[in-house]
Amino acid sequence: MEDEIRINGTLVWYYTFCPREAWLMSRQITPDEDDENVVIGRFLHENRQPRGRKEVEVGHSKLDVVRRDSGTLVVTEVKKSRHSLKGARMQVLFYLIELRKRGIEAEGELVVPEERKVERVVLTQEDRVKIEQTVEELRALLRRATPPPPKRIPACKRCAYGEYCWA
Repeated sequence: MEDEIRINGTLVWYYTFCPREAWLMSRQITPDEDDENVVIGRFLHENRQPRGRKEVEVGHSKLDVVRRDSGTLVVTEVKKSRHSLKGARMQVLFYLIELRKRGIEAEGELVVPEERKVERVVLTQEDRVKIEQTVEELRALLRRATPPPPKRIPACKRCAYGEYCWA
């Protein structure tokens, strides 16, 4: 069963603010593809990457941008707003741990183009423990046959999965 549970950075990101959304996504239940936030996210993904840069796959994750900066490998995650930065930070930390497991040391950065915000992310021992705990909680959630019940949170207003929870 453990081999069937594929944890990736995106699931970690969703889990931090809505476990139900992470469960739905893990089952390939797609959100409303015409939702404004999905469209904006797709646009940013396709158009905000530096020219010539491609996604890099590590394990079950796809990293937005990977580059060298003064000899240091930097993993960059691009988000549309600062509202998702807590989860995005967890996502980048997850990537840094995945790279470290493969013998690759790296740093991370979060970029919010519309707000011209860039935040550096460095993996600490405390972060490592928090990510490992989060991944175990996420694994337990994904083992469930049914999603957790819907719970109203601020993100519900902007969620493309709203039909699954509140229809």
